[in-house]
Amino acid sequence: MDKTLLSLGHGYSARALAQRLIPQCWRIIGTTRSAEKLDDIAATGVDPVLWPGADITPLLGQVQNVLVSAGPGPDGDPVLGAMRDHISAVAPHLRWAGYLSTTGVYGDHGGDWVDEDTPLTPATKRGLARVRAEAEWQAIPDLPLHIFRLAGIYGPGRGPFAKVRKGTARRIIKAGQVFSRIHVEDIALALELSIRTPQPGAIYNLCDDDPAPPQDVIGHAANLLGVALPQAEEFATAEMTPMARSFYAESKKVRNDRIKRALGWSPQFPDYKSGLADLLEREKTS
Repeated sequence: MDKTLLSLGHGYSARALAQRLIPQCWRIIGTTRSAEKLDDIAATGVDPVLWPGADITPLLGQVQNVLVSAGPGPDGDPVLGAMRDHISAVAPHLRWAGYLSTTGVYGDHGGDWVDEDTPLTPATKRGLARVRAEAEWQAIPDLPLHIFRLAGIYGPGRGPFAKVRKGTARRIIKAGQVFSRIHVEDIALALELSIRTPQPGAIYNLCDDDPAPPQDVIGHAANLLGVALPQAEEFATAEMTPMARSFYAESKKVRNDRIKRALGWSPQFPDYKSGLADLLEREKTS
């Protein structure tokens, strides 16, 4: 198996995957739109490439594994917009292609359960853009595509502790509101398992086993830190930006049974309590 991965839009989840693969003698090539991030990416052992900027089409002909983390923008999917023809040309020669999407494609289900067979009825512009992007990637003939629909991501450097410590965390209460989430290390494990056992055409939800109201997560983080519980605010009257309010437009619990059966994946952090305990322990030992 060729141990080279081209990571297009080398972001938070892709970095976690790289940390798993590099010790196994993988070469990771990661693109970024920011010249300021090149040195930081290189420091992790990844070969950084500024893109857009550099011509990366030759790389597509040299690798067998491609991960796409870049999300759609106002003009659609940025990768396909720039080099759809090149990707179509190399598609039959790729061994594995992964696309990181979001559970936002399912829309609002009033707190009910959804799985990969649930109709896609996004409730936000972001979700609709993801549905369109998924369809565009699926339309490429012979592409060994794997779609990963990610729940809310948290992990080292991305969690509730900083806001709780600063006193800026908020416990927004909306009756029946529930979210699914996923520790970034569990995303990385799932991607590694998929790369080892490609199943082209597969669509997987990635989330933990414990969907929970957001205020419970904030409250537990405060308890772990031994600080006062942030005051509860009713969603209907809370002052929120349109972006923040849009996250509450969808309420659902996401099932992860398919990837467990297909790849033998099981979350290392099956609920937010174990995940937050891990983050706090990492802080203590770093």
